[in-house]
Amino acid sequence: MTQTTGFTDLLTYIEDETTFASSYYDDAYLDRRISARMRRTGVDDYRGYLDVLQSEADERDELLDTLSVNVTSFFRDTKVWETLRDVIADLADTNSTVNIWSAACADGREPYSVAMLALDMGLDARQFDVLATDIDEGALDRARNGVYRSTRTTDVEDQLSFLQNPTRFADQDGDNFRIADEARDQVTFDRHDLITDNPKDGFDLVFCRNVCIYIDKQYKRPILQTVSDSVADDGYLVLGQTETLPRDIKDGFDAADPRLRIYRRTEQ
Repeated sequence: MTQTTGFTDLLTYIEDETTFASSYYDDAYLDRRISARMRRTGVDDYRGYLDVLQSEADERDELLDTLSVNVTSFFRDTKVWETLRDVIADLADTNSTVNIWSAACADGREPYSVAMLALDMGLDARQFDVLATDIDEGALDRARNGVYRSTRTTDVEDQLSFLQNPTRFADQDGDNFRIADEARDQVTFDRHDLITDNPKDGFDLVFCRNVCIYIDKQYKRPILQTVSDSVADDGYLVLGQTETLPRDIKDGFDAADPRLRIYRRTEQ
């Protein structure tokens, strides 16, 4: 059995026997994450690692965590969030309730960042709602829990310093930070598949950041179509800074800040 065949068999097992849709993702991304787990378990080839997965439930859970959790942080790319202060303020001036969607929210740091920023700006809880979705039920469970830990490479306290009053929104216990109920109550978590599920309707602000960089090329357009179709007239779409809209989809938007990949939908 060649390494290529072993890798294909491994992906087939992941697709069929776990909750992770491996077929949506770029093979190079999957290989990097799987190889990291192989090194941790001391396995040299894909066939051997498949044997481990089939026999050890704990390792299946570890692999799912590794595959599902992308690099993220609170207020990642602060220049984007500085601009979003103005975007949210503009939307709050023209809408009785600002409806916000964080697509592919992973462990919840992005939607909680949105909620904390809006409250920190002085918005009342009745002025905005945040929907956070992901395809991975495990990630959604962790997000609902709202507990995050500082590590050697991730300083949660430093990330929250972006806010004017960070201690208002997170209760600290040693290295653990629990998002305060005031912010947690603004976020609703739900499962959604950006490729196969229908678009949402009428969102004033949609985040889909750093999702397509991990996704196989054939699925990028369906994802971007889904999120763009979910933006209301005069609403905003925020992508990752290395991501772009296809030309025909982009025709429905003005570039509010092209450098930061923030687009505003023109009236249809």
